[in-house]
Amino acid sequence: MHVVQPDPQTFRIIGAAMEVHRQLHRGLYEVFYCAALAVEFELRRIPFHAQRPIQLEYKGRCLAGLYHLDFICFESIVLEVKAVSALTPTDESQLLNYLAMTRLQRGLLINFGAKSLEYKRRVL
Repeated sequence: MHVVQPDPQTFRIIGAAMEVHRQLHRGLYEVFYCAALAVEFELRRIPFHAQRPIQLEYKGRCLAGLYHLDFICFESIVLEVKAVSALTPTDESQLLNYLAMTRLQRGLLINFGAKSLEYKRRVL
């Protein structure tokens, strides 16, 4: 069986998330984990944009409304943060949709709501 190892940038993001989970544990709202991640990213010098707006297009036309991505890190990784008891296929679909909308290739889904930090890495 071939196991794909995380790339160095993804590894750094996961490390930052692990530190946030160690400090805050589970049971908080997603907004607090996002705020703590932003602090941790700054401390670790991980480049990021928080709450990056993206617009959905349909047949070349922009639709009304905006999505706000939790983070884009290293200008190339979509990071979606959750604070739920367990990740679902719907959460993974959301990340894949964000990758398609941004045309970025790498994505991370990180869940702070489980007893241990839960994460999934997706590459298009």
